[in-house]
Amino acid sequence: MDNSIPVVSKIFCSGTPTMLMIRRRPIVVNGGGFVVTDLSHNVVFTVDGCGILGSKGEIMVKDGEGEPILFISKKGGIVQALSTRNKWNGYSMDYQGKDKLVFSLTDPKSCIAQSAPIRIHIEPKRHCKNWDFEIGGSFADRDCRIVDCTRKIVAQMGRRELIGGKDFYHVEVQSGYDQAFIIGVMAILDNIHGESTRC
Repeated sequence: MDNSIPVVSKIFCSGTPTMLMIRRRPIVVNGGGFVVTDLSHNVVFTVDGCGILGSKGEIMVKDGEGEPILFISKKGGIVQALSTRNKWNGYSMDYQGKDKLVFSLTDPKSCIAQSAPIRIHIEPKRHCKNWDFEIGGSFADRDCRIVDCTRKIVAQMGRRELIGGKDFYHVEVQSGYDQAFIIGVMAILDNIHGESTRC
């Protein structure tokens, strides 16, 4: 029985828990973003932000071969400007460059809504009523988790004690969950907190 839960693609789902190592790139040298490796130091994803793409509120996740797989953009416009939340949309990209909305993430943008949780909605709609995933903890402290609507932990972020600093951390993705999707969420959190994917 297949228990995978693909968002971007089934090829990014593993049958076992997977530890991914994230290393931020300096904005002034490499245009920012970050590189994601497995425990054998193989590059599995790269993330480009504003320093490479040249547009604020845009993020590109690429696979280990450098092929774009997920384009993320921050929604704009007058309705968004009046909202108490920011909305980010994630689009999967196929080999022809076509994109399809696969998830949206909303985060509080004002001090009034700051205590509101960051929630993710998957497209097309799944079995959960109001939201599919929720982010808890502190990204800034490298101590956050993503849970599904049943409160099961999907991914857990932590800092590498031996290396230290905020430039190098890890994310453990539970079996069956889409690693590209999780890295896309990490990229949005990085941008929200004004780190390596933001100008």
